[in-house]
This record gives sequence, C-alpha cells and structure tokens, in this order.
Amino acid sequence: MNKKTASWVLGAAMLATALVTHALTPTVNMADRKGRFDLEAMVPPTFGDWEVDTTVMPLKVDPRTQAELNKIYNQTLSRTYINRAGQRVMLSIAYGGDQSNNMAVHRPEVCYVAQGFNMNHNQLAQVGTPYGALPVRQLVATQGARNEPITYWITIGDHAINPGMSQKLQQLRYGLSGQVPDGMLVRVSSIEPERESAYALQKRFINDMLAGVGDAGRKRLIGSGGAP
Repeated sequence: MNKKTASWVLGAAMLATALVTHALTPTVNMADRKGRFDLEAMVPPTFGDWEVDTTVMPLKVDPRTQAELNKIYNQTLSRTYINRAGQRVMLSIAYGGDQSNNMAVHRPEVCYVAQGFNMNHNQLAQVGTPYGALPVRQLVATQGARNEPITYWITIGDHAINPGMSQKLQQLRYGLSGQVPDGMLVRVSSIEPERESAYALQKRFINDMLAGVGDAGRKRLIGSGGAP
C-alpha cells in the first residue's frame, strides 16, 4: 500500500470513528423531560407516624467530599425523623440531572469510609413495598461506639436498580438509546446496636415515606417500576 492510499484509508477510518461516536453520544436529557421539582417540597416534614426532629442531623461530610458531591448533584436533602415511640431515622437524598458515566452517584460505602468509618456489613437485599420489591444495599458503618445500619438505593432514569454493576449497565442502556439519565440516591439509617431490628424500622419508615410523597414523588424516589 502506497502512502497516498494509506492516507485515504486512515482518513476514512477516522471519519467513521467520528460518525459512530457522534451517533452513540446521548443527546436527550431525561431531567428536562421529567421537569423541575423541589426535594424539600416533595418530601413532607410529617408523614405516617413520623415528623422531622430538628435536634439531630444526619452525618455531615468534610468540605473536600462536599465539594465533590456538589459537582455530581443538583439537589440534596438531609433530615432526621422521629416517631411517637421516640425512634429516629436519618434520611439523606441526593439528586443529579446527569448520571451518565461522567457523573456517577456517590455511594455511601465510599462516603462513610472517607469519613473514617469502618464498613462491617455489606449486602444486597430487597425491601417489600406495596409498589413492588425495592432493590437496596444494606450496610453497617461503625466509628467508635457509633453503630449505624444503613439501607440505600439508587434510581437511574426510570428504574431503581442494585448499586454496582447493574447501575453501570443501566447507564449504558440509556446511553446507547441516546438518553442522558438522571439519578437519585436515597439513604436511610439509624443508630442501633442490632442491625436486623434497625433494618425492620427502616423498612417501616421507607414505606411510610413512599405513601406520604404521592404518586409523582414516589416515581422520583423509586422509579416507575418494571424491568430496566
């Protein structure tokens, strides 16, 4: 092959690569399709047996980690709720309008360890709800005498998915269909020595919250259901 032919072949290959890359670049932003919303207004301060307890705040991250989170998320919400029995559950929600591979959700098992916690338990699970089984990850973070069981889930686009590989696959599916998915991370936790009783309390809280936010809020929190 002479130099002129080689140049033509190389140029054609570069052009083909550019065309394929452009064709596979997501162009439809799901956040725009869904419309604007306000996390503070979406999650009511009282629902079921719960009301906001302003005397206790969820875990605060250090300034460096917070700066990274600000790059990922458009809205965040942190509250502590208390029921009539005096049981407390901490709620943290983070929403990002761009959850493509460039801006992946920041997972609690990473965030807590960055704050000096040990992660002593980590498993996939499901929380039963009237709206279907919710795929979650359950953790136990410890620091000194503090024992904090955690339940969290991730919603990518219109579906709640298992954090980890399923999250990456869901991002890829949306990308190949030309869509930039939005995403939400919802974390509930409580300070309690026994993780199973903590998870049972968190399940009650989650179901009460899902009933309290209405249809539109529920779809934001757990997706619209069905297989991704």
